[in-house]
Amino acid sequence: MPGADQNELDRELLQQLGVEAGKIGMRWFGKKPEVWMKEGDSPVSEADFAIDRFLKNELMQARPDYGWLSEETDDDLGRLGAQRLFVVDPIDGTRGFINGMDQWCVSIAVVENHRPVVGVLECPALQQTIVSQLDEGAWCNGSRLGTAAMGKDRALRLTGPRSVQSQALDSSARAVEKLPFVPSLAYRIAMIAMGEAELSLARASAKDWDLAAADLIAHEAGACLTDLTGERPTYNCEDVRHGALLACPQHDHQEMLDLAKLAMDKR
Repeated sequence: MPGADQNELDRELLQQLGVEAGKIGMRWFGKKPEVWMKEGDSPVSEADFAIDRFLKNELMQARPDYGWLSEETDDDLGRLGAQRLFVVDPIDGTRGFINGMDQWCVSIAVVENHRPVVGVLECPALQQTIVSQLDEGAWCNGSRLGTAAMGKDRALRLTGPRSVQSQALDSSARAVEKLPFVPSLAYRIAMIAMGEAELSLARASAKDWDLAAADLIAHEAGACLTDLTGERPTYNCEDVRHGALLACPQHDHQEMLDLAKLAMDKR
């Protein structure tokens, strides 16, 4: 069974290729790439496809025995038999990318036994590379990430879809600071790990590729990503969809979980 040494090799590979994938995305950023609409009124751009092709070619050449799951590749359920799996979102936050917003990222993870063991978010417009490795920590541009418990009188910095933010504001006993909308779900989760927010909420609709890398980054920084029962997501299942989720510092999970349930119950 692969272990820490293989995780380190995979982290180095994902970090290197993530940087190159980010450069590909920047060729189109702010330049009106061609866009198509997928089922569910979700946009995809020529940049998404270019990054997907690049990463699939490079990663599968480097690790031909790994499985593959990507937002922009038709799903092959043969991945279910793979011991290790690449989970990729070529551009998380495509709508923001198309509209010239900086908070988009290339999201790449390695999943083993239904959990991420390596995760990379490459955020080239923000000049940030966020990486994590199971049991080894998480870093942004080489600086180690870590979260701390909230003080009792501190305002809660909240990120998520605008409608859910408003519902949480109505439900919270704390003062709440609603942060500006961030189009990338993965980056909103990473904001918890970076100490830029205390609670990130997500409606039921996320897929494995939106979550896997950011999940590990949060976990390794002392934060958590769970559903409304308090359970962590599992990955590389036949159904890659997930229910409503929250991310927060681990120390404050019960308080944030209670608030998330109230906010989501209003929907």
